[in-house]
Amino acid sequence: MRAFPAGRDEPVTQYISTRGGMSPLGFCDILLGGLAPDGGLVVPERYPSIDAATLQAWRDLDYPTLAFELLRRFADDIPHADLRRLAAASYRAEVFGSPEVTPLRQLDHGLYLLGLSHGPTLAFKDIAMQLLGQLFEYVLERRQQFLNILGATSGDTGSSAEHAMLGKERVRVFMLSPDIGMSPFQRAQMYALQAPNVFNVAVRGVFDDCQDLVKAVSEDAQFKARYRIGAVNSINWARIAAQVVYYFKAWLALGAKPGQPVSFAVPTGNFGNVCAGHVARQMGLPIHRLIVATNENDVLHQFFRTGVYRPRLGHQVQRTSSPSMDISKASNFERLVFDLVGRDPQRLSALWRELGQRGEIDLGASGEVAAVETFGFVSGSSSHADRLRVIRQARGDWGLLLDPHTADGIKVALEERQPGEQVICLETALPAKFEATIREALGETPPRPPGYADLESRPQRYDLLEADVDALKAYIAGRAG
Repeated sequence: MRAFPAGRDEPVTQYISTRGGMSPLGFCDILLGGLAPDGGLVVPERYPSIDAATLQAWRDLDYPTLAFELLRRFADDIPHADLRRLAAASYRAEVFGSPEVTPLRQLDHGLYLLGLSHGPTLAFKDIAMQLLGQLFEYVLERRQQFLNILGATSGDTGSSAEHAMLGKERVRVFMLSPDIGMSPFQRAQMYALQAPNVFNVAVRGVFDDCQDLVKAVSEDAQFKARYRIGAVNSINWARIAAQVVYYFKAWLALGAKPGQPVSFAVPTGNFGNVCAGHVARQMGLPIHRLIVATNENDVLHQFFRTGVYRPRLGHQVQRTSSPSMDISKASNFERLVFDLVGRDPQRLSALWRELGQRGEIDLGASGEVAAVETFGFVSGSSSHADRLRVIRQARGDWGLLLDPHTADGIKVALEERQPGEQVICLETALPAKFEATIREALGETPPRPPGYADLESRPQRYDLLEADVDALKAYIAGRAG
């Protein structure tokens, strides 16, 4: 495929598969595809390096300019002028409520909250998805191509993707979601959309079933090519690259001294958000620790404690009051394991074969889990009672309404933070999306932003499917653009 001239002297960033079966490609060539052809995840051959002097020079940059500076190191086959324009179009004050885009708020001594939920669908997924919509339109227009996006959501990715792709003439969106488990607000955000290029599919099962279907379709190379299947889930590298930006922005907004390490607490489901933090750390951002917060579906917490990664079966996944984290198989975990095993695709492939055969892998037995500490990962878990308690605490101590996922993150941050450690907690969504839990915690209904008052009463449009890949393929084939 034709690449776009970069107009720069630095080495061009090439992308490979975690499983070693893909020839190196440029950013525009991997943008539309999702999974690599061998079933692995796309990663850069090397992480760009940001030195301390460059980081200091960025202190006064606004969000779109900082996004451009970081993204040009990942998307260096897009001319600088075009990429700068795309970043500016993505991160507008009228879309995110303020020029800051991701405002930083101090909660307590050494404890901060990074506001990520002020976009059009009130969730952190908007930060990356607004950019993804711009990038897709840009590349598809220049290549005169069309794309059928296939995604899975546990609650927020779907609405963020659909709103980002509204009006994109060269894109159709097929979004899978579990038939139960999401909040009524989350369901309505997707199902009430009447856009002709959006198809919502409720799958009988849990999020992992939806994600498995997406991967199964993506691994069928013939079907994927015939129907031009792309991805917007965080298996898409562009999602991760976009999320890297707000880690840098948070560090800079804190006013940290040169080289001063800061920690981040991240509510975690599919491991994309905290994976972006890992990438930022590998690039040179002074991150001390990445504090992974899970809910009752604590597969990742168990891994960081024991070195054993053991995803649960669908019926074992608990439905909780932080439903966007009700995930057992974290797709982006493969990107971390790739780094844990020294970026050895043969070793990674062997581990994933073992995972398929035995249902678990043990990096503790091999000693490879030791790199977790080197990369700064720690973890904790949270329960429904914990969420209610932290929501009450935040209201009483800080005058702040939290959604239950952000409460998971703050609960673990408070438990894990060390004396003198500066911890930035990443916000997940606005509490309006989870009214039942807020009412249980506080006895009141959270306020809704303008335009959302009657959301659940609007007509909803979706189709119900079994968790069957052949049924899904037939559904896509009958509606693909």
